[in-house]
Amino acid sequence: MGVVVIGRNEGLRLERCLASLGGAAQKVIYVDSGSTDGSVQMARRLGVEVVELDMSIPFTAARARNEGFACVQRLLPAMRYVQFVDGDCEMVGGWLPRAQAFLDAQPEVAVACGRRRERFPQRSIYNLLCDLEWDTPIGEAKACGGDALIRADAFAAVSGFRADLIAGEEPELCVRLRANGWKVWRLADEMTLHDAAMTRFGQWWRRTLRGGYAFAEGTFLHGAAPEQHWQRESRRAWLWGLGVPLATMIASLMLGWFGLLLLLVYPLQVVRLARRGDRSARENWLQAFFLVLSKFPEMLGQVKFLLHRFGAGKTTLIEYK
Repeated sequence: MGVVVIGRNEGLRLERCLASLGGAAQKVIYVDSGSTDGSVQMARRLGVEVVELDMSIPFTAARARNEGFACVQRLLPAMRYVQFVDGDCEMVGGWLPRAQAFLDAQPEVAVACGRRRERFPQRSIYNLLCDLEWDTPIGEAKACGGDALIRADAFAAVSGFRADLIAGEEPELCVRLRANGWKVWRLADEMTLHDAAMTRFGQWWRRTLRGGYAFAEGTFLHGAAPEQHWQRESRRAWLWGLGVPLATMIASLMLGWFGLLLLLVYPLQVVRLARRGDRSARENWLQAFFLVLSKFPEMLGQVKFLLHRFGAGKTTLIEYK
């Protein structure tokens, strides 16, 4: 088993990540994307092999993971599994052997992922929202996130991640894996602790805008039947982020201030989502409110993708920290 850790300027979070890997993996590779905080030197002090990305080439998380995989494959030719993990995450003890045992017993499954939790959900509502977002159903899934154990041969057979994607590269990889007959599985086991360090509204907005960009690009790549990848998410962003405001403007021009009553669909949607939740009242209402609010940055992310794809804009990373 090999492990590929990616990061940039993660500092103590990276040190905690590398220390958590212990002796469970046969080879750990850290891929650095231009850190200026001493991450490279710290990783080498811990005895970790380091790959420093060529900064003259636009870097993405997908490209970093691909280069890390290529490196560990050279150093460990007999590698059967590769665990990808972000540098702001800490691996939970026991995850790697449990995930490996699951893949050993399930030859049709290419990807095994577990529960990623937020390390400090109490520090901000945005950290809490991350923790709620990652509480997904267990069992067969359509996609994984950035932390997952993957069969090396399956990963290589589909040529890894699309290195040009600035977001949403993990679900896009899973689309191609499933098209090749593989399955993706989410286990009930604890996998990683994540440190979002998201304390400001602007950070949440940019992270959500990036999600909208990923929805648009995913739909562009795999939106056709039968996959219809992220079509529903993209349509919702356009409907709630642009359709309802435009309809309200038109209604106001025709009916005066009565047209503004259309905006009541937003609080009604919040109420509907909150009442459907199965967590505490506070968590249900917070998640419902931000799910509705998220449609605005998601819509802007869709616009950003269209400008990059069909206009003169240049694709750049959308970072929130």
